[in-house]
Amino acid sequence: MKSLPPIEPIGHVRSAYKQKFGVPRQPGLVRGARAFLEILPRVQPELSLDGLKEFSHIWAIFYFHRNDNARFHAKVRPPRLRGKTVGIFATRSPHRPNPIGLSLLEIESVEANGIWVRGADLLDETPILDIKPYLREIESRPDARSGWSEELSARQVAIEWSPQAQLALQEARPTQTDISDLKDMIEDTVALDPRPLVYQGPTGGESHYRDSHVVMVDGLDVHFSFQNHEQLVILKLTAAAAL
Repeated sequence: MKSLPPIEPIGHVRSAYKQKFGVPRQPGLVRGARAFLEILPRVQPELSLDGLKEFSHIWAIFYFHRNDNARFHAKVRPPRLRGKTVGIFATRSPHRPNPIGLSLLEIESVEANGIWVRGADLLDETPILDIKPYLREIESRPDARSGWSEELSARQVAIEWSPQAQLALQEARPTQTDISDLKDMIEDTVALDPRPLVYQGPTGGESHYRDSHVVMVDGLDVHFSFQNHEQLVILKLTAAAAL
């Protein structure tokens, strides 16, 4: 077979998520998660992005550059299945034979050198391989089935802010968004329960309630703790340590 040409990134992501822990598991779950898809000069963004303003959403094809999975596993454990396994191709796990991802993102604005998007599930510095417009009349399938994910009901989590965390939020200087959007992004991020499965457990991790965890969001370390399966507290916000 003829050898395939190498694939080179066309750009990189500038995101509020600097660490893997806490990145939303799917696009659109945290609408306030803004990101900038910076297109490299060699791709001539002033020309290649022409016409994209007429669309509302894009498909971003990217490379899982922080995927450290050393071995291929045909079956994986999606977090929402609470320890149950399923075939890799029935999931969107980042640990794939080829570490390539696909995200449907809402266009906020198209700039001279890239695209501002919302609902991003992308880590900072993620290499972008390609961008395609979302075509509603072709790609929307109301009668489509979603397999095992249809059986999982949406989890509602009540969020409480400690006085210390509220004060720190008002004093924050976000880089990606304003204070109100930052608050929404923090709440939506921790409500997804980014804790490792061992802390969640098959029934919600009762033995690990009140353990404190930290997720980095837009330059802040967000300290939070689940009080029970449906309630969490944001304990404090501190400046994130340099990576």
